[in-house]
Order: sequence, then structure tokens, then C-alpha cells
Amino acid sequence: MANNPNVYEPLDLSQSEQNTLTAIADIERKRLITRNDFQQGADEYGVNNTQALADGDNMGRGTGVYLDVYNDKAGTALDVAERKDDIKINKYNKFKTYPNF
Repeated sequence: MANNPNVYEPLDLSQSEQNTLTAIADIERKRLITRNDFQQGADEYGVNNTQALADGDNMGRGTGVYLDVYNDKAGTALDVAERKDDIKINKYNKFKTYPNF
């Protein structure tokens, strides 16, 4: 039955001897696997995580409020500066909106 292509026989990939390639691969795997900085349950990434909130740094962009589109503090420090610079040339803003034709 071993030659029958319709019979599933699982492959045995275990190694009976230690070898240099496996040892190097184990070391490199431990070194290269990405480390997760967020602890499960303690600091889960979401809309209120410190890394996601716009607090003046160049990381977070959100405010933690759903569809908070008129908040001047939303965005990174660069986003806020660019927004202020763009407002100088645009005569319409949240107080003077575009006309409703």
C-alpha cells in the first residue's frame, strides 16, 4: 500500500542527528523573529493605544474619537504644521464652509 497515491502517509521530518545547519537555523530564527512590544491584554494596539494617539510626536495620528474629522490636534506633529500652513491659502475652513449650491 505504500506505493498507492490515494493513501495519505504523513512525512516524518524529525531529525535523528544534530547537525550544524539546524543549529545555525535555530539561532537565527530566534534572532530574526519580530519581537512584539505590546503585552497581551495590557497594552493592546487599538484606537486608544499611546502609539496610535496624536500626542505631538511623529507616530500616532488618531484622537481616539470615532470619525473625529474637525479636530485640529489630529495627526502627527508634521501633519498639524502642514495643516496650519495650508489654512493660510484656503479661505474656507470649519467656520466658513464651502457654499451649498
